[in-house]
Amino acid sequence: MQTSARNQFVGTVVAVRRGAVNDEIELAIAGDQRIVATITRESTGNLGLTTGRKAFALVKASSVILMVDGETTRLSTRNRLAGKVARVEPGAVNAEVIVDLPGGGTVAAIVTIESANRLGLQPGKPVSAIFKASSVILGATD
Repeated sequence: MQTSARNQFVGTVVAVRRGAVNDEIELAIAGDQRIVATITRESTGNLGLTTGRKAFALVKASSVILMVDGETTRLSTRNRLAGKVARVEPGAVNAEVIVDLPGGGTVAAIVTIESANRLGLQPGKPVSAIFKASSVILGATD
């Protein structure tokens, strides 16, 4: 599968929480981490998303926020993937930061150069990648 989304996670649906209009789908990914997506009930049905179904999640790098020293911080974002900075690719205004996740996956984030410097982002630094459940696009695999 080829998409323009920098972040692609393959996993298994471990929970489906039904709502009146939207459902919350929880996907187990490599490294014993979870991604939560909020999608319409219609999409849940069309994709056949039930517990045990293989699926994938897409998240644009521009939707990912990086946080350091925030293990005890309470946030409204449903997704928090803990890892370590693998590399920082600086540009004129923004930097692309690649975070290594447990289990071999990665997550990419686009942050301003100012933020990358202020957070001290450098290889090996522990960091959390956070993003809203509504920023996740789900797909089902055959």
